[in-house]
Amino acid sequence: MDILQIIGLGLITTFLVLVIKERQPLFALLLATFVGAAIFLSLIGEVGKVITLLQDLANKANVDTVYLATILKIIGIAYIVEFAVQIMRDAGQGAIAQKVELAGKIVILVMAIPILTVLVETIIQLFPQ
Repeated sequence: MDILQIIGLGLITTFLVLVIKERQPLFALLLATFVGAAIFLSLIGEVGKVITLLQDLANKANVDTVYLATILKIIGIAYIVEFAVQIMRDAGQGAIAQKVELAGKIVILVMAIPILTVLVETIIQLFPQ
């Protein structure tokens, strides 16, 4: 699905949600969530291309694939958390959305610690002692 199709689908869904929301707010939320998920899933192929490209670059640069995998997991968590938080805000649950967003940030920080550790160790090795 190209970006114009995604924008068109988003605009049509927005219009439908606005019309339906007055009479069937639950159905409007479900429609918005379903279309959002469909758009998200339609981009999986593009994400696969990016992952393949990053893997090729990591192999050429002799970067340990563990670090690449961790970075990809962090990026995936960020996108999934953002998607979930937007759905929660659309449902009027801003307080829960904030808690989920904080949890996502903490998980990302925890996952990044090994990479940060290697980075600091590398920097320390560059300076003579």
